[in-house]
Amino acid sequence: MNALTVRTARVLVVLLAAMLAACAAGKPPREHAAGSAMVAAADPLAVDAGLEILREGGTALDAAIATVLVLGLVEPESSGVGGGGFLLHYRAADAAIDAFDGREWAPAGARPDQFLDADGRPLPFELAQASGLSIGTPALVPMLALAHDAHGRLPWARLAAPAIRLAEDGFVVGPRLARSLATWRDALAADPQARAIYLDAQARPWPQGHRLRNPAYADTLRAIAHAGPRALTRGPIAEAIVEAARRAPRAGTLSLDDLAAYAPRRLAPLCAPFRAYRVCSMPSPSSANAMLSILGLYARARPQPNGPDDVDDWAAYLWASRLSYVDRDHYMADDRFVEAPTAALVAPAYLDARAALIDLDTSRAAIPVGTPAGEALRARWGSAAMQERGTTHLSVVDAAGNAVALTATIESEYGAQRMAGGFWLNNQLTDFSFEPVIDGKPVANAVAPRKAPRSSMSPAIVTDADGKLVLVTGSMGGSTIIASVSRSIIGVLDWGLTPQEAVSTPAMFARTPEIVVERGRMPAATSAALRERGWHIVEGDLHSGTHVIHVTPGGLRGGADPRLEGRAAALDPAPR
Repeated sequence: MNALTVRTARVLVVLLAAMLAACAAGKPPREHAAGSAMVAAADPLAVDAGLEILREGGTALDAAIATVLVLGLVEPESSGVGGGGFLLHYRAADAAIDAFDGREWAPAGARPDQFLDADGRPLPFELAQASGLSIGTPALVPMLALAHDAHGRLPWARLAAPAIRLAEDGFVVGPRLARSLATWRDALAADPQARAIYLDAQARPWPQGHRLRNPAYADTLRAIAHAGPRALTRGPIAEAIVEAARRAPRAGTLSLDDLAAYAPRRLAPLCAPFRAYRVCSMPSPSSANAMLSILGLYARARPQPNGPDDVDDWAAYLWASRLSYVDRDHYMADDRFVEAPTAALVAPAYLDARAALIDLDTSRAAIPVGTPAGEALRARWGSAAMQERGTTHLSVVDAAGNAVALTATIESEYGAQRMAGGFWLNNQLTDFSFEPVIDGKPVANAVAPRKAPRSSMSPAIVTDADGKLVLVTGSMGGSTIIASVSRSIIGVLDWGLTPQEAVSTPAMFARTPEIVVERGRMPAATSAALRERGWHIVEGDLHSGTHVIHVTPGGLRGGADPRLEGRAAALDPAPR
C-alpha cells in the first residue's frame, strides 16, 4: 500500500468514526445530500412535521404550512399565527413563480405620530414594542390559506395536525428556547397567559429539558383547521386579540373591523439576473430589491470572484451592501400608499451607474442616495433607518420539484409581548419609521391607516436560464436578512460552497458607515485588511437563520444555519 492509499484510508476511517459518533450522540449531520424532497428550517421538530406531510404525498406548500405552524410553537419568540410573512412558490411543471404577501396592516385608527412622545421625540424602541400601538392585523394564516388554495393538495385541516399534537403532548425545551425564556423572563411574567405557559409557580422560566405544553395554542389551531382564517377575524379568538391590543399601557386601536378588512395578496415576484441565473423575491412592501441590488452590484464589481478568503470579494460585498441599503432606507415602503421605485432600483442601467462608484481599494463613509426614478423622487422623501429584528425562515422542495421559500415573523422577540389564544401578537408596526417627517420631508415608510410597514424579509428562489430550479433560500435577522440571503446565494453560486458551508460563512452587515463583522467567524486578517482600506470595522454578534436547498445533478443538498438549532433533512436521503 503506497503513502497516498494509506492517507486516504486514514481519512475514510476518521470520517466514518465521526459519523458514527454523531449518530450515537443523537446528532445527525446538519447537511443532507440527495433525495427527492427536502425541508430546511430552524427546528428539527418543525422539519419532521414538514417531512411527515411530504411522506403522505403533500406538496411543498402543504409541508411549508405544517412546518411553520410547528415553528410558532417551538420557537415562539420568532414567529407564529399572530404575525405575518412572505411566501414564494415555484411550480416545476411550468417554472412559474408566485409571490404571496402576508404582511400585516396598521389599524384604521393608526396615526403617523403614534410612536412620538408628548415632546415629539421617538419613543424608546422597547416601549414601542411592548405595547398595543405596535400590533398589526395578524396576516400569516390568511396568506397561507390563499397559497393553499392555489398550490395545496392535502386537506387544510390535516396540515395543523403535527403542531396540535406537539402542543398537547408537549415538546422538550432546547438550549435556544431556554436561553430566550431566561432572557425575557420579565416580559413573560407581564402577560397573564405567558406566565401560565412559560413560567413555573414561582415565576421562573422553564429550563432546558422541561416538557412544555401549550393547550391554548392547540385549541387555536383546531379552530383554524375548522374555520380557516375566519377563526382569527370573528369569535372568541378575534375578541381576545383585540382585547390584548387595547390593553394599557400604550393601548392600540386594533378592532374586529381591522381583522376582517385584512386581505392577503398573490403577486408577481420581483426578479433580477445574477450571472447566468435569475433570482426572484418579494415585491413591495418587502425591500427585497436591496438583496437583488447587492447581488447585481457585487457581480459588476467582481466579474471573477475568488471566494470567502479573498478580501477583494468582501470589499465588493461591503460596497454593494452600502449602496443598496442607502437606497432602500430612503425609498422603500408600501407601494399601495407611496411611489416606491421597487423595480427601478434593480434595473441594469441603474446598477451600472451605481457600480461606477465602487473602488475596492478605498472606502466611502457617506454614500449618496441614488436617483433611480429622477431627482424629484429623491428630493421628496426623508431617509429613515429603523431598528428591525426577529423572524424565521424555511425552505422546502417536494418530490415533483415544486418549491417554497417562506419567511415568517412576529417582528421582535415575543412580538408586542402580549398573547391571545396561546400565541404571541406581532409588534410589526415598529417597522414603520417612528418619525413621520425627517429634515422637513415626509418619510415614505411613515405610519398610515391600513398601510403595511416596510419589511426586510427576502425569501428567494433562483432558477437557471431555462427556468429550472437551482436554489431556495431565505433568512431571519431583521434588516440583516438582506445581507444573509445575498451572502448565501453568492456562497453557493459564486464561491462554489455547499449550502452548509455558505450559511456558515462569516456575516457582514454594512447598512451604515459602521461595518459590523461577525465576532468569532470573520478572520482577523480580513477585518484588518478592510480597515487598511479605510472601512470602520467593528466586531459584533450578528444573528441569522438562513436555510438553503440547492438542486444539483446528484440530488438535493441542504444547509441549516449553525447559529440556530435547525437542520436540513431529505425525505429519502441517499446512502452515505
